[in-house]
Amino acid sequence: MLRLTEVKLGLDHTETNLKTAVLRTLGIPEPELLGYHIRRRGYDARKSDEIAFVYTLDAEVKNEAALLQRFRHSQYIRKAPDETYRYPVQAPANRRARPVVIGTGPCGLFAGLALARMGFKPIVLERGKMVRERTKDVWGLWRERRLNPESNVQFGEGGAGTFSDGKLHTGIKDRGHHIRQILQDFVDAGAPEEIVYISKQHIGTLRLVKVGENLRNKIIELGGKVRFESRVTGITIEDGVVRGVTLASGETIPTDHVILAVGHSARDTFEMLHHRGVHIEPKPFSIGFRIEHPQALIDRCRLGPHAGNPVLGAADYKLVHHCKNERSVYSFCMCPGGQVVAATSEAGRVTTNGMSHYSRNEHNANAGIVVGVTPQDFGSDHPLAGIALQCTLEEKAFELGGKNYNAPAQLVGDFLAGRPSTGPGSVIPSYTPGVTWTDLSTALPDYAIAAIREAIPAFDKTINGFAMNDAVLTGIETRTSSPVRITRNEDFENVNAMGLYPAGEGAGFAGGIISAAVDGMKVAEAVAQNITQCRLG
Repeated sequence: MLRLTEVKLGLDHTETNLKTAVLRTLGIPEPELLGYHIRRRGYDARKSDEIAFVYTLDAEVKNEAALLQRFRHSQYIRKAPDETYRYPVQAPANRRARPVVIGTGPCGLFAGLALARMGFKPIVLERGKMVRERTKDVWGLWRERRLNPESNVQFGEGGAGTFSDGKLHTGIKDRGHHIRQILQDFVDAGAPEEIVYISKQHIGTLRLVKVGENLRNKIIELGGKVRFESRVTGITIEDGVVRGVTLASGETIPTDHVILAVGHSARDTFEMLHHRGVHIEPKPFSIGFRIEHPQALIDRCRLGPHAGNPVLGAADYKLVHHCKNERSVYSFCMCPGGQVVAATSEAGRVTTNGMSHYSRNEHNANAGIVVGVTPQDFGSDHPLAGIALQCTLEEKAFELGGKNYNAPAQLVGDFLAGRPSTGPGSVIPSYTPGVTWTDLSTALPDYAIAAIREAIPAFDKTINGFAMNDAVLTGIETRTSSPVRITRNEDFENVNAMGLYPAGEGAGFAGGIISAAVDGMKVAEAVAQNITQCRLG
């Protein structure tokens, strides 16, 4: 198999054009091409009037050795690497107590799936509900202001990523080919087949529901167990070694291996771990607002005359600005054609997130516009001080919104001018259950407000109209990433609790669906190898 890179074609090309491009690139007649498939497809939009698709393709050919010799100096044609993922071990016979995975977000699901495939029959515990029941509870807050603290945007099958854009692209290095396996598992579970090769993959909320169910069923089919409404309230640690977990019901489950994949909002779990003496450190995260513009504006700015082309879909953006006060402001979790959603998991607090369906065909584009904060901003050196800051800001947002789960909102023009807003302009906010128009200048610390006020006009230089008066800011965004890191060693174990494996976004080691899933697989590999080595010893 040969790997061809940088094969460019126009937006209106056909399958025949693509095949012709392969033949032309290799300089061979059609009978010598045995087959090909797309490894990756992106598009080059540096010049909006000359947008082109850019392909990486794998081609099977006759006389491969001769072609490799001919193109030995080419940077665009080489032997295709073996990108097959291989599970490192299989469970030994008469194994000990089953490993436990806490959490069914991407990290927990793929940790559980990897363990199940290796024959370890994990027990996967989730404090929330199955995804379809969970969806009803989420709508209970969005439509009726009714919050279930154990089943919401943060807690339940699929994790926080279920109610998001379902973005699957990531910048992490992956020499072990975990990502390829994860994407294929998503496809096998019902995701669109294109996610294996397009450059900016996403699934969307509605499809993630079915995908999550199918991944869970695969774990069960392979001998694992998945239990919902099973909140872990304690971890038994004896002489520095994990011996089991305790549930809110009082039930105890003996185990020597616990993968902790609880997500970034399990604040009560972080408190429990700190109380048990598990080493936790404060970690930087970001705070800010959601900003909404007409999606058509973003499309025009990013795609020029190709705006609205169904082949390209809704355009996105990624922005960053370094401010005079030495803060950095950046766009976070940009959701083309999506909506701003209520993402709180606790009574008396308001926080937001963004979400898109697979079609990305809603009127507004939204993104977090956030400012980095560090432990020096937390006001305390306590390991959980970042959580305390989040809680304080979310309670303030709840007050500004009217204490009914409305979110505080302000027009960008008013925010930049320092005056409160009294109602919407041309951009209708998408947040439900609703917004309360106000002055957001008191919603965040002064340094964050100053930085965002400087950044928005700077972003306007890149995206003309970004600072439009009627664009909407909705407060607040606080759960960009975990405010803690549950430290672990090179074997993925917590530094002072053998058998406890902190994993994923909540533990401070990932930042998105794919990176969390990869971390879950790597931790599962470590658990499997530890169990196997102990048995062999």
